[in-house]
Amino acid sequence: MCRFADLSLSAGCFRLIALWLCILSLQGCAALQSVPGKSALAPGHLAAGIERNDFSVAKGDDVIGRLAVVRLEKGDTLPDIARHFGLGITALSAANPGVDVWVPEAGKPVILPLSFILPDAPRRGIVVNVATMRLFQYKGDGKSLAVSTYPVGVGTKERPTPTGPTRVYRKAARPTWHVPASIAEDHRKKGDPLPAEVPPGPENPLGEYALYLSKPGYLIHGTNKPASIGLKATNGCMRLYPENIEVLFNDTPVNTPVAIVNQPYLIGQRNGVLYLEVHTPLEDSGAPELEKMYEKLRAIEKKAGRPLDWKKIREVQTEARGIPVPIFKLRQGSEQEVANPLEVEHPDKLSGRPEIPDLKLDAWYVLAADVRNEIDARRIAAIINHQGPPIPARVLAKNDDYRVLAGPFADIGEARDAVKRLKIDLEIDGILIDPVRK
Repeated sequence: MCRFADLSLSAGCFRLIALWLCILSLQGCAALQSVPGKSALAPGHLAAGIERNDFSVAKGDDVIGRLAVVRLEKGDTLPDIARHFGLGITALSAANPGVDVWVPEAGKPVILPLSFILPDAPRRGIVVNVATMRLFQYKGDGKSLAVSTYPVGVGTKERPTPTGPTRVYRKAARPTWHVPASIAEDHRKKGDPLPAEVPPGPENPLGEYALYLSKPGYLIHGTNKPASIGLKATNGCMRLYPENIEVLFNDTPVNTPVAIVNQPYLIGQRNGVLYLEVHTPLEDSGAPELEKMYEKLRAIEKKAGRPLDWKKIREVQTEARGIPVPIFKLRQGSEQEVANPLEVEHPDKLSGRPEIPDLKLDAWYVLAADVRNEIDARRIAAIINHQGPPIPARVLAKNDDYRVLAGPFADIGEARDAVKRLKIDLEIDGILIDPVRK
């Protein structure tokens, strides 16, 4: 029997954790009070909830939604908070710089960036802004316009999501994934050969629903890796949370127009106030998009006949927190300030949060890490828990060490598959642990 043994966390896993923190962090302070224009939480009772996906669009307005705040509880991770409130992980982390993604401090208030400036594109069909990693689906007409919005995962630097017009040319529930040659080659090099086709099921990266675009090879689809929503993690497709893609699939007819744009700098108005929303631009797109933003602002300043607060504009640009910030009052009588963030109750259960099965003596397990620091162990366990398909993991304390144990697994085949996935996906060298024999 393989007993618990000393096992150092591999250098590869430390590189992975560092990469996550690099992707999901943002320069600047993490204080809640640093929300531009805000000094405190909204007074009064906690709200039971807040709208996450569906909004009406008032005529002449470009800004939808409202900022909110929720206080973290022990065991929360930012990916779980993001999914429950319909946000991408990069957007949530950017709005809360300095907050630990995997082991955040219990009791800490975090901003939920549930206010959005609509992309500068025709308001019909579907519009995806790859810079903000957000999809907008328009319904209605000029008299009564509504929009549903969802976070998306987009392409990597090496395989970016292409911009431009396209359309939905067919739909499929429980799609089969026909593996592209380039992806098959990538997996072969990692020692993870793929079949030519992956049928519907938990191993299928397309999830349960897919919208095939007229741009060959690109889809809007679900995923078996929900923690990747809001990351540059795909091979060019756009992936949604399972619960979001189901709604979008049912609401989207064939031939719906789709516009894919790259707009990290967004300018819009609501109730006579001008807002600026800035995201960290994608590679090689920052300079030209920044110049477009300044051109628009200079035109607004000239039309208004009075100067903008350029110092504040530069601060918003530098922070790049992805939050619409009021920068200018366009007319007399418009609102003087934006309402404070709405503080909402922490849900009893975070929807989509990975569930860890109870320990079983007669099951197989994998020792994934043995470390001295409890926070490191909890972080590793959280990362493993958010793999797709899920690999359950927990932290067990023994003397002065903390062991990360993955499982339970029904048989040695499942356990060996977990060892393989931990190695390929996270560069963790796991050790098999036999069931306790009676």
